[in-house]
Amino acid sequence: MGVLTKNGGSRSEGWLLSTILIVAISLTLAPVLRLFVEGVTDQGAVGLSLAGEVLRQPSTLSALKHSLVTAGFGTLVSVVLGSAFAFLVALTDLRAKAALVFCLMIPMMIPPQITALSWTQIMGPSSVLLKTLGLAPPLGSPQPLYSAQGIILLLGIQHMSIIFLTLRAGLRAIPQEVVEAARISGARGLRTWWQVVMPLTLPSLAAGTAITFVTALGNFGIPAMLGIPAGYATLPTLVYQKLAGMGTSVLAEVSILAMLIGAVAVTGILTQRFFQSRQRVYLVGATSRPLAIPLGAARLPVEVLLWAVVCTILVLPMFGLLATSLVPAYGVPLRLDTVTLQAWTEVLLRQPVTTRAFAKSFGLAIGAAVVLMLLCLPLAWLMERNPTRLSRLFDSLLDLPYALPGVVLSIAMILLLIKLPFTDATLYGTIWIIFLAYLARFFAVMFRPVQASLKQLDPAMGEAAQSVGASLFQRLRDVIVPLSAPAAAAGAILVFLTAFNELTVSALLWSSGTETLGVVIFNLDDSGETAMASALAMTIVLVVMALMVLVQLMSRRFPKGVVPWQT
Repeated sequence: MGVLTKNGGSRSEGWLLSTILIVAISLTLAPVLRLFVEGVTDQGAVGLSLAGEVLRQPSTLSALKHSLVTAGFGTLVSVVLGSAFAFLVALTDLRAKAALVFCLMIPMMIPPQITALSWTQIMGPSSVLLKTLGLAPPLGSPQPLYSAQGIILLLGIQHMSIIFLTLRAGLRAIPQEVVEAARISGARGLRTWWQVVMPLTLPSLAAGTAITFVTALGNFGIPAMLGIPAGYATLPTLVYQKLAGMGTSVLAEVSILAMLIGAVAVTGILTQRFFQSRQRVYLVGATSRPLAIPLGAARLPVEVLLWAVVCTILVLPMFGLLATSLVPAYGVPLRLDTVTLQAWTEVLLRQPVTTRAFAKSFGLAIGAAVVLMLLCLPLAWLMERNPTRLSRLFDSLLDLPYALPGVVLSIAMILLLIKLPFTDATLYGTIWIIFLAYLARFFAVMFRPVQASLKQLDPAMGEAAQSVGASLFQRLRDVIVPLSAPAAAAGAILVFLTAFNELTVSALLWSSGTETLGVVIFNLDDSGETAMASALAMTIVLVVMALMVLVQLMSRRFPKGVVPWQT
């Protein structure tokens, strides 16, 4: 048994904490620091001349304006849709709530480039679905989604699940007794909702709104597929176009743009925390009776309306995607004499890049989930038992790589790994730079659920095991891992499903031979192979939904908290 420290831990725990903490800081914070250093230096000397020059460029100002407009109004669309579903699902007696929640999670799990591709297949003059129904506008008509309004609409749909989940969690914590007390005091109808329910849920709504804004700001797939054809550049697509066109010679310039995106994102987070800190309405205690409002005769019409919205934002675009994948060329009507599996056969069986991308995406997603679980489980426990100044600093900055848009993290990883210290070797252009970027990106996704779970555990259990001679490894294996496994499993599922379809980070890091699925779909559509892109996109959607259904079916055998959309 190791020698105890004044904090109750042993020296072996201190050494292990320091080792894992150094690894975690190197993965998550070192790239951000490298980006900052690049942004404030000019030809080796500290200065702001390059930053001033880049920020004054008309393309930068235009892209900043476009990013703020699309992210801001896209967040507003998400708030309207997500809040409506959250209030109705969490507070009323709707039927089939589990099915609704499951369906509302799907848009968040489908990559944004597939969302954009699917919606373009049901609108515009070349839409296979509209041509089949005889509703297509005349040839030469503009594609309405190739616009700021189209980007805003799809950003709102893509991220409404964030608002729904965060607000629903806050609403489910409101006890029935609070509303009953308000009614006894004379509050009725909308007054109860406005004066009682809304103040209690504003912190959850503010948190969800800030996360949605930051996520929409860094979204690359939707602005790239809808904005680039229309000449409408946002900051992420401007960075992509500069780096793709001029290579690493513009790293200093794009690092300034990346820092600008990061500054806007951090401002959004700080604003949310400011308003959340000013909330002075709290719940006291807990209750086993959640709030439940009977809808009465309005229940059936409300259910029909909600499912109609789900079909519009989820089922209809998937039908459009499927129709496009079954015709020989984009724009051909779908009839019995035109149905073909040519696109499916070509992209899945004859294109080696597809097989390679599936293998890479599965490997990266599984590898990231496993490595992060192995790092975060002991780190979260050791930080709880042995708090230090360094661990507290790391805890306060850990969310930064996830809060920053993916394109910013990509630039940071390129700057850090384009030339390894004390050697001429580089990781740029290899699969390892994408893997390390995934670890940095999703570290907080794994760490936070595990940390929250461990904070609820009684430290006496680990101390009891230590007092009878259990080694550090035995305590981790027999006490900590079993108790925190549900939270770790939930984090691993989210990491896998998100990393499997990731594009924003890998769009700037891939090279020939290291393409991920998101990159392949983007490249196919960009090169005019719309039918093949649709077939691959449908395959990915089916894989993701199959994985989600499998997890859902096995949820009864899992401990509570394993399935993310049920927590």
